[in-house]
Amino acid sequence: MHTDIITISQLCFQYHNEETGLDIPVLQGIDLTVKKGEFLAVLGHNGSGKSTLAKHLNAILTPTSGKVLVEGIDTADEKRLYDIRQRVGMVFQNPDNQMVANIVEEDVAFAPENLGVPRDEIRKRVDAALESVGMTKFKQHAPHMLSGGQKQRIAIAGVLAMQPDILVLDEPTAMLDPSGRKEIMQAIKRLNREQGMTVVLITHYMDEAVQADRVVVIDHGTIRMEGTPQAVFPKVKELKGLGLDTPQATELIYLLNQKGANLNPEILDSETCVAELLRNIEINR
Repeated sequence: MHTDIITISQLCFQYHNEETGLDIPVLQGIDLTVKKGEFLAVLGHNGSGKSTLAKHLNAILTPTSGKVLVEGIDTADEKRLYDIRQRVGMVFQNPDNQMVANIVEEDVAFAPENLGVPRDEIRKRVDAALESVGMTKFKQHAPHMLSGGQKQRIAIAGVLAMQPDILVLDEPTAMLDPSGRKEIMQAIKRLNREQGMTVVLITHYMDEAVQADRVVVIDHGTIRMEGTPQAVFPKVKELKGLGLDTPQATELIYLLNQKGANLNPEILDSETCVAELLRNIEINR
């Protein structure tokens, strides 16, 4: 039985617009739990509030009202800020903004050094973190010489070296090409599946969200849909209404079913889609 590692209740957040003098609501009554070891994808179009939600998970932002608890610690408790940041590691869109050193292994060692971790322990953590993201052979390289996907894997390794319980990634592949995106998703899945790390992925890419255990769709600061990828993505019409795409295979099945076909609507990938189409052809011969 997996226990809840993050509990969000009635989270509201607004910021004050100096020019207009108005308070602008961004999140409105969010209720959400994340289980230990879960891979959760948070989807939403630009401006939906998904990145604002991510920043509440390690107290970069704190609620205007409501509560966010991380392993039982209230993120609004300023005395526990260090504890929260140790438990929740954040990775952002632009890996260049997280690079601080001229050599990869020094970059990964930066955060644990600042935490006062003993040198022998840092060495072990750096090696383990680089191994986790498949970047061991690049440890003596200069970060600026690496590809976008490699840089982002180094940024993830830098967070892993702090040994957080939860990894929050805010659109980590937004600036990457398709091969870089694939690299990052493989690294994230490996950390989740093999090491049991709790992962919260903020994304607008459907093909990334389908790989999660559970998907939450945010629109105008509220949760509009929630469930497994197989439960959420067949709702093609609703997702389109929220300004989101659906996986191509799911959309094709949906369109064929609209024309009278009888295909499994829960299909999310092209291989299964082809198999389902062939099965249907056999049945109708």
